[in-house]
Amino acid sequence: MRLSRIIMALTVGMAVLAAPTAAGAAQPQPAPGTGTPQPPVYPPGPATLAVSPPTVFVGQTATLIGSGWTPGETVIITVSTSPLAAAVPGAEQARRSNGEMVAMAPVSLQRAPQPSPSTIVVTADGAGNFRTTYTPRHPGRYTFRAVGQTSDQVATATLTVLKKHAPPLPVTGDSLSTPMKFGGGLVGAGAVLLLLSLVWRKRHRFGMGAAR
Repeated sequence: MRLSRIIMALTVGMAVLAAPTAAGAAQPQPAPGTGTPQPPVYPPGPATLAVSPPTVFVGQTATLIGSGWTPGETVIITVSTSPLAAAVPGAEQARRSNGEMVAMAPVSLQRAPQPSPSTIVVTADGAGNFRTTYTPRHPGRYTFRAVGQTSDQVATATLTVLKKHAPPLPVTGDSLSTPMKFGGGLVGAGAVLLLLSLVWRKRHRFGMGAAR
């Protein structure tokens, strides 16, 4: 009986002594030489990259939105371009002799310039997010590939850039009738002048013949 009491007392004592040690281990440990507790470091979430809006016209500005990156890391975004597909509105089309509209061959599409891809360098904030803008100058499909320099995470997004078309000038019935009326008046005046000229010539010839 005494032995069981002794064992129970030892077990309770060891549990009491171990409790503060476990509680201290759960607390953030101070950085070496500072004495200030550091917040726990969580692994970055899945990195994402989005473009808003996903479709713009040449000269309009789109916003690149990143999230899930390592806080404070540098992200390099590579920009590449490709021609628009024939089915995309704003791509070039051709008209046959019978009036039917058909898509042009890819070699005839308006292409964005194809030099070495440009790059955009951004820095993620404390929450792993970033925003930056991009203004395309040529139509085409733009692909953005973001690579985190610390986390090595990769994310991509695409942007469709359409060619601007000049709006046609409105044509009304009044705008057409006015030139036609003016032209008809000129024709009538010319006919009257021609008749007067012929009458004058006949009279002049008749007067000269009578004088002789």
